[in-house]
Parts: sequence; structure tokens; C-alpha cells
Amino acid sequence: MKVALVGNQNSGKTTLFNYLTGMNAKIGNWPGVTIEKKSGIIKGTKHELIDLPGIYSLSPYSTEEDIAREFIFDENPEVIINIVDATSLERSLYLTTQLMELDTKLIVALNMADILEKKGIIIDEKKLEKELGVKVHKISALKETGIDELIKEIDKKKDIQRVNVLDNKIENEVKTIQCDLIDKHSKFIAIKLLEDDERFDKYQTKEIKDIAKKLEENYDTDLEEVIATQRYSFIEKVKENTVEKKPVKESFSDKLDKIFLNKWIAFPIFILIMFLVYYLSVGVVGSSTVDMVGSLIDSFSEFVQTELESIGTSEILTSLVVDGIVAGVGAVLGFVPQLIILFLCISLLETTGYMSRIALLLDKIFRKIGLSGKSLIPFIVGSGCSVPGIMGTRIIENQDEREMTTLLTPFIPCSAKLPIIALFSGYFFGENSGIVSASLYFFAIIVIILSALVLSKFVFKHTSNSFISELPEYKVPSVKYVAKDVFDKVIAFIKRAGSIILICSIVIWFLLSFSFKFEYGVDIKDSMLASIGKTISWVFYPILGENNWGATVSAIQGLVAKEQVVSSMSVISGLAEDVEEGSQIFGNGTLFGSFTAASAYAFMVFNLFSAPCFGAIGAMKRELGSLKKLLKAVSFQTFCAWILATIVYQVGSRIENGTLNIANILVILAILLAVITIIINSIKRKNKGCSNCPYCDSCK
Repeated sequence: MKVALVGNQNSGKTTLFNYLTGMNAKIGNWPGVTIEKKSGIIKGTKHELIDLPGIYSLSPYSTEEDIAREFIFDENPEVIINIVDATSLERSLYLTTQLMELDTKLIVALNMADILEKKGIIIDEKKLEKELGVKVHKISALKETGIDELIKEIDKKKDIQRVNVLDNKIENEVKTIQCDLIDKHSKFIAIKLLEDDERFDKYQTKEIKDIAKKLEENYDTDLEEVIATQRYSFIEKVKENTVEKKPVKESFSDKLDKIFLNKWIAFPIFILIMFLVYYLSVGVVGSSTVDMVGSLIDSFSEFVQTELESIGTSEILTSLVVDGIVAGVGAVLGFVPQLIILFLCISLLETTGYMSRIALLLDKIFRKIGLSGKSLIPFIVGSGCSVPGIMGTRIIENQDEREMTTLLTPFIPCSAKLPIIALFSGYFFGENSGIVSASLYFFAIIVIILSALVLSKFVFKHTSNSFISELPEYKVPSVKYVAKDVFDKVIAFIKRAGSIILICSIVIWFLLSFSFKFEYGVDIKDSMLASIGKTISWVFYPILGENNWGATVSAIQGLVAKEQVVSSMSVISGLAEDVEEGSQIFGNGTLFGSFTAASAYAFMVFNLFSAPCFGAIGAMKRELGSLKKLLKAVSFQTFCAWILATIVYQVGSRIENGTLNIANILVILAILLAVITIIINSIKRKNKGCSNCPYCDSCK
């Protein structure tokens, strides 16, 4: 049997899905967390449960609502479980009134029953069942109570006679239209025809249009508005008859929001929290694990080398395993403890409900630059990995806003960029590594805001500024879900190290070990990789202050996977003869020994803002919809990265040398202005002959 799980965003739908199926779907407290349907088998049964996107209605106002409605009509589930936030019936029951018009068996699950008493709310379950004409069960998905009775209800055949939501005048006309419809869900279709829903145009007739026109004249307003008003009137009546509200003290969430959403201190608190996240993960706590893990990897490398040599393994194969595979993969795995801390902090912020507050907090700023609070959701998801962050842009209805968010999401420091940040900040900034790492996060926010401001003025001019969000209650994080969330992210990272990075490390080792004449053991400066790097290293001269082919090829490796930048540098250093034990990347006299604090920060900036990995580029291609748009996006990202990194190095190196003066500043600003002008002119959509709109579809 196919069972659909339908409900509003933040109603606890995904939590229930996880419990029923034993799967670990993404848990979070921001709207749009369930972007695509997920399916699993309900434990102890053969029923397939499909978790549909969080929606507020079955009207096609968003991508999520389209997905949910198409599934119900095309897949025809035998049962629909409508999960309702028991603490907010007014918002939740609007969707219920539409589901009641379908021919599918409907079960209403009143979730969050455990916090009703705290809010002073008493809901008469039996009265509500009678008012709606559907079976109602109180549950707590978080506390895992009342769910066994809900599962048993799925197998029961008997269904209660549903009540009418609309007034007799409209209901009678709906019955008239139903007589000519033979399809399933005829009542729902009939009402949608009166609302002139394009999805059901094939059923539309002149007679139905005449009925709709007659009703509109009778009510003297738009029929869709009339039907919506009557739904809310019905909900008010149901609430009045079934809900009793007792006076309660101010809730804990309300007290916290007076602090976290205070107009004077909310933003400083957000800055402090995100600073602490990176300070802990890369600074104080995270950095203390690097030496320990690094020594373990070094010991393992020595052990492998000794064992291979003892059994007479050839020099080439020993070098491949030790200098290629162990050095490359091990360099990335050394940052796993720091990633665990970062993932843990982000997961705690998500599950407590604070992320929703961040979206609301930044919405005012985002609206001024052509984005909305919804754009923050992909940015937050992108802090773990850019790929799901980019896919998360599907929750944004406006096309221009969605495309701009897709372009900007890779600017957020994802987990793959953390090894780069941790390596450079830890070595060059020592005790200040946490502060430097946090500065890159806020640098990314500033760049996103400035980029969005420019793009909304010159490229994406038809952005939407609407954002509606219901703030969930603050919740104590579930240890089980947080542990699973962190575990899954870490395992995904390790799998990348064991697949993509492993292959790339072998390729790098091969290119470093052989010349173009396929001679093994050549000096690293005469290797194939060095020859390739020297050809294009001039591009990075303004960023590094020298032609460093090793840094150049490592940065390009970031297109495959950003972690590969560190892995590539490790393999290159490991094969260099002048590196003590092949383990010190930035030692004096080494290939990367010329890095300074200024060039290190500039190199981090370039890798932070340059084109993302191939996986994220593929996701961008799907969301942007065309190769032309993708190439423009990748070019914009790379140009931004190069310009920002150049400015950082040119200013930073002069501060280091004590040579920064007004003349230097004016020259840098002039060059910056010229480059920005060129970029804007190259990506700006120009009007060529359209007399109506300078940015219409025909001009794009």
C-alpha cells in the first residue's frame, strides 16, 4: 500500500517519516527542508511511505506544491496522512480542508501534542474528528508517542463521512460539475475549475465558466478569494468548537526571541555565534586535533613503507602507495576531527530552531539586494556541501532570484574548503587561526551581499522580495538525530577521500614522477606536472607574488574537489627531495616555502570564491538550465575570486613590507574599478531592439 505523508513546513513531518521508516532524512527547522519526495517502508509493515515536500496548500503557488499535487494525482496513494501542527491549527487546517475534497482515505495526525499543555491549549480530539469528518490521532513525532495507533489506522477500511467546507450555494454548483466528471478526486477538480486552475484546463467547459461567472456576480468578488475566505471561516468555526485556550505565562521561546531577535543585539549575537562555530572547529578545539591525527598518519605512512620494503616491493609501487595514496588521502583525512566539530555546531543550530531566526534576521538586508530570507536556506545547507545547497534553491519561486542564489551559494565556505582554510590559517596565523577562519566566513557574507547588489542592478532585475516564515519553537536537540546527521556528513566526506581524492592523488603522483619521455624518478622540476604548471602559473602571479607552479596546479585541482588542493600540495611536497621526511609543506626552501601570511590569505580567498568542484558545477547546470548560463556563472565566480585574491595580496603584502601608501591605494582602486566595469559590461543583458521591456525573454 502506498501512503503519502503531507503537511506544512516545520510541522514535524520529516521527523515522523524518519521514525516510521528508520531512515535518516534531513532534519531542520527552516521552511523547505524537504525539497524532493523521499520514500521508505514503514517498519513492521509492507506499506511504502512517501514524504512529500512541506506545503501550505494544494494550489500551485510554489515548486513544492506542484510536486505534492502531481504526486497525489499521478501516483494515487491509497492513504494520506496529514500531519498537522497541533499548536497552530489556523495555519495547518487550510491544507486539510483541501485534502478532505480528495477521494483518498485521509488520516489527520495532530503532532506536537506533548507541548499543547505548555501552551495552555486543549484540543478535543473526538469533537475535531466529528467537525472534519476524518479520523484524528494525537501524536508526538519527537517523543514517539501515539504513533502505533496511527499505523493501525492505516489498515482500517472504514472512513468517516466527510463534511462540506463551503456554503450550500457553492457546494450545490460543485455537485453539478461533478456529475460531468468521471475522474478520481472529482470534487477537488470541480472546485479547482471554479477557481480557474490551469492544471485542470482539459476539464474546463463553457458551462463551467458560466457557473463560475454567475457565482462571482453573486458574491461580487473573485471566486478564488471567496473559496479561500470560506475555508478560513470553516477553520475558525472548527477551532471555536474544539479548542480551549487557557492563559499561560510567556513561553520560553518568546523569552529567547526577545534576545535573539532584538533589533539592537540580534545581529551582533549572530556574528558572535558564527564566529564561535569557526573558532571552535578550526581554532581552539579543532587545531588541537591536527598534530595528533597528523602524527598517526605519519606513523602509518612509515609503517606501510617499511612493510612494503621488507617484502621487496619495487621502488615505483612503494612510492605510489606511500607518496601518492597515503600522503594524498591522509592529508585530507587529517582534518576530519575539525569537520566533525563544524558539522556538530551547524546541526545544533539547525535542530534548535535558530536557523529560522537567522533567515528572518537577514531577510531585511537580503530584500534590499534582490534576494529574500529564502535565499539564506541554500547558503546554510551549502555550509555543509554546495551540491545540496544549490539544489535547495528550488524552494525559491522567482526565477531570477533562484538563479542568482544558485550562482552565489558556492561562495559559502563548505566542508570541502575547510581543509584549505585549516591548513593555511593553522600554519601562518597560529593562535589566531580561529579568528582568521571566522573572518573568511564573514568575508563570504560581505561578498555575497555586494555581488547580489551588483547582479540585481545589472543582470537579475526581476527578483522577488516576498518571504513568509513561521518561526518554530526552540527545541532541545535530539541527540540521536544530531549524531546521525553528523555521522552521515562525515562518512560522505570520507567516501570522497576514498574515491575522488584517491584517484586524483594517483594522477598527481604519476604526473610528478614521470617526465613527458616517461622517465621515472626525474627531478620534480622536470616532471609533467611541473611543465604544465609553469605554463599557466603567470595567472597566479598577482595573487602569490611569484610564479609558483605547485600552487597553480593545486588550485586547478580544486575543480575536481576542493579538498584535493591540500591533497595535491601534500603529494607534491612528499616527492620533493628537499623536504624533510616529505611531510612539511611550507618548510624553508620547499616549493611552497615562499608563501607569506598575505599570499596564504589571498590563496584561501581564491579557493573560497573560485568555481566550485565538478559536482557543484553539475548541480548549477541542472538548476540554471543551460550551458550558456553555467559558463557565465563560472566565469563570474572565477573572476571574482581572482580580483578579490589579488586585492588581498597586493594590499596585504604592502602592509607586511610597510610600503602601503596613498599612491598604491589609488592605483589598486583604479585597476579594481576598471576590471569591475569590464565584468559588468560583459555580463549585462543589453536591449537590442525590444520596444517594450529591456530585459524580456526575447532579449535574454
